[in-house]
Amino acid sequence: MLPNRLSPGDEIRVIAPSTSMAVIKGKQVELATERLNQLGFAVTFGKHVDDHDEFFTTSIEQRIEDLHDAFRDPNVKGILTALGGYHANQLLNYIDYDLIQSNPKVICGYSDITALCAAIYQKTGLITYSGPFFSTFGVKYGLDYTLQSFLEAVTNDAPYEVNPSPVWSDDKWYLDQEERTFIEQENYLVIQEGEAEGKLIGGNLSTLHLLQGTEYMPSLKDCILFIEEDHEAHIHSFDRVLQSLLQLPEAASIRGILIGRFQKDSNVTEAAIKRVIATKGELKNIPVIANVNFGHVQPIATIPIGANAAILGSGTTTTITINP
Repeated sequence: MLPNRLSPGDEIRVIAPSTSMAVIKGKQVELATERLNQLGFAVTFGKHVDDHDEFFTTSIEQRIEDLHDAFRDPNVKGILTALGGYHANQLLNYIDYDLIQSNPKVICGYSDITALCAAIYQKTGLITYSGPFFSTFGVKYGLDYTLQSFLEAVTNDAPYEVNPSPVWSDDKWYLDQEERTFIEQENYLVIQEGEAEGKLIGGNLSTLHLLQGTEYMPSLKDCILFIEEDHEAHIHSFDRVLQSLLQLPEAASIRGILIGRFQKDSNVTEAAIKRVIATKGELKNIPVIANVNFGHVQPIATIPIGANAAILGSGTTTTITINP
């Protein structure tokens, strides 16, 4: 179920199903709002986005109220999550999935929001989006690639490419917007060559792992699995969590894998990723492409969970085509 495309004049509601928006600097909130206004969208905020407790989140009831209000309000056409964190999976037992299925809308976020997006897709069939937070739109420099991909994903029905961005950055931009380092990027890293087509399933690997064995875990049958991790991950955790995912019954039919670029603080090297993939007999003879532009390193592409995609990895040549 593809949500209605966003158009100029549409209202986008910001909610905080994980960490409170209170942790975002006021200037970043202003810039993010201004950016979305410049794209033609009207921005509104959930009632409880700035509330927080000692864990810098709010009660399940407050977060559910904002989520349900956003889907219930006929004026709201799209939903952006404020940022990630650790607590989104607390909500899954309390969501009115019938309400969402009856009011399908764009909902977007990544990292911990993977739990929400994957569960909504699994329970309703609604295509959800692994892509920028509301706070991401508060990045002062280097946002063009992110903006273009977001608009390609949520404003038109045409296929679009997830090509390598010209540069990438792993700066703590939210602490200092001026001191930025951008690194040139030419190609993605082809670990195993091949081509494949399938349904995109994935997001943050550790968050997806939380859904295993629950009714909220999407099927991996005939999918193209896309996975990423943040700076808290290391090569050993990546190895064992990926292995756990590959032991699911339907994982045997995974058709290809896309891996988002790791953050520097994870100390996960290209050589280490290659070694981990080489140990996975389950992945023999399927394409595996790493350093793809999604996840915690900027800029990021918007990837629709549940949409079809075709991937090709050959030498240094890669194509990733998404068909909404």
